[in-house]
Amino acid sequence: MNDRIELLQGTLGMLVLRALQWGPQHGYAISQAIRTQSSEVLQVETGSLYPALHRMEKQGWVRAEWKQTDSNQRAKFYSLTAAGKDQLIEEHARWKRMVTAIGQIMEPAQ
Repeated sequence: MNDRIELLQGTLGMLVLRALQWGPQHGYAISQAIRTQSSEVLQVETGSLYPALHRMEKQGWVRAEWKQTDSNQRAKFYSLTAAGKDQLIEEHARWKRMVTAIGQIMEPAQ
């Protein structure tokens, strides 16, 4: 689909943390949640998702636990930690500042 948009560097982590606010999920469910919530515009590739999840796990923002999926397959489920919730608040505030700054450049006041 040509209408898909590549994620800006630094936004993947924020989107993953946001998806995990909805509850523990395995990697495929996280990527599907981002795709669905973005009206099919944002596509997260596994080659980007899993390194990001591992990095966030090392930083203490998410924790991982092996569980069975609904289809009875073993998968690693990720959940948001308290530090992850704090990080999401910080990243969301930074994202809002960036959107405002870009808007001022792209649509300057007359």
